[in-house]
Amino acid sequence: MSKSLNFILPAIGGTAFILASAVSYANWNYGGEKIVGLEQRLKVVEERASSAKLAVSEHSKRADALAKEIVAVKAKSATINSGGIFAEPAPDRDGIYGLGRDALMAEIAAWDVNVLPDGRGLPEGRGDAYWGEEVFAEKCASCHGDFAEGVDNWPVLAGGFDTLADEDPVKTVGSYWPHLSTVWDYVYRSMPFGEAQSLTVDETYAIVAYILYSNDLVDDDFELSHENFAAFEMYNKDGFVIDDRAQAEYSLWRSEPCMQNCKADVKITMRASILDVTPEEDGEKTIIKTDNSAVPEEGAVSTTVAVKVNLDPSMLEKGRKVFKKCSACHQVGDGAKNRSGPHLNAVIGRVIGDVEGFKYSKILSSAHDEGRQWDVQALSEFLEKPRSYFKGTKMAFSGLKSKEDITAVVEYLKSFNDTNPVEVVQAFVVDSDILAIDGDLEYGEYLASECMTCHREKGGDEGIPLIHGMDRVSVITALQAYREKYRDNSVMQMVAGRLSDDEIAALAVYFESLEN
Repeated sequence: MSKSLNFILPAIGGTAFILASAVSYANWNYGGEKIVGLEQRLKVVEERASSAKLAVSEHSKRADALAKEIVAVKAKSATINSGGIFAEPAPDRDGIYGLGRDALMAEIAAWDVNVLPDGRGLPEGRGDAYWGEEVFAEKCASCHGDFAEGVDNWPVLAGGFDTLADEDPVKTVGSYWPHLSTVWDYVYRSMPFGEAQSLTVDETYAIVAYILYSNDLVDDDFELSHENFAAFEMYNKDGFVIDDRAQAEYSLWRSEPCMQNCKADVKITMRASILDVTPEEDGEKTIIKTDNSAVPEEGAVSTTVAVKVNLDPSMLEKGRKVFKKCSACHQVGDGAKNRSGPHLNAVIGRVIGDVEGFKYSKILSSAHDEGRQWDVQALSEFLEKPRSYFKGTKMAFSGLKSKEDITAVVEYLKSFNDTNPVEVVQAFVVDSDILAIDGDLEYGEYLASECMTCHREKGGDEGIPLIHGMDRVSVITALQAYREKYRDNSVMQMVAGRLSDDEIAALAVYFESLEN
């Protein structure tokens, strides 16, 4: 019995040892994996805590700043409510006003597109005038016209080379801008209107090349690129000087105002434009005259219109309207000047390419050397398809489609060949009740400030007439005719269209009171 127990007990003890060892190993393995998992979770928690700590710190700083601003606003509000003034400058914190945030470098780089006259900042690219004409027609012509002549009040980009010394110079890219970099920078940065920075680099080069071509500064096959850009010199490159008045002049005439013994009452008695205080060169005045000898009926006033001998007035009127398509580039009549195209006075019978001072295309210069002339047939064929008649002409106009329009405009141009005009009276009827309105002189003077922008005391360029001293009836008649669109001038139609009968009467009284 005892031997059996002695045998069983060791066996049991061995089994227990084995089981205990197995349990210990299992516990050790489980604890190791658990520790690794916990350590990983601890690391995540520590990272989150660190981020949260930073966020709390930032929020804490912002909260402190807002608290200070609230205190400052409350203090100033109390000052205002107590009768004080709120005249302190905006809060300055380390040189800034605490608004917004610092710009990112990528944001700065996106806007840093300025180009300097020496070519610095200019991206690589190229574009020629041919392609530029297509891009310009698509993206720019709606405002600036197909030939860069400007539409309505949008800027004219071409021409004006012989006007900078005039009273009203035409300042265009070609005639006035001294640096080509200004053109490139402005077009690329701000155009097209409403779609700024939508142009590619190459499109910008092409548009600038076309603008130069429109100003006759380059040939039609010219290509502008980053390689030849800096070498191009603008027409008016020497027309500007450094403004050194602050150093050279200000000290000579600047002083503290006395602010003593001032007049108690100051009254405007006359306008400088009327006093003519600025000396001008002698020149003929353009004066509108009316012929009241032939009045068709009571209250009607006839305006005198000069037309030429042996011409059909109805055809002339139609031709004048058709010529509007040409007038953006060509002028006719007294004082006509070269613009994007040459003036067309006495064009019938003139040698092609013979206007002095105008730079013609190679094809028209060749026609001039051959002695070819603008007769009625040649001019008619040219107006129908300019680019087919003279391949290589700079004139981008596609031509007149109607034979009747061509005949009318040629007839109209013929009227500027004759030097012996006769007068034809055309009557515009103004109602006698309108003529009887008693205009307010002082109100007329107030309204006249807009008129005098163009109608100056000594007349003006571009056929703008002198109206100082014009009789009351003539002024009323002219403005009523423009308002009813009987007389054809879009600017005057717009101005007169805003005027009432009483306002027209006031203007008439005022201008009649002035001495011409």
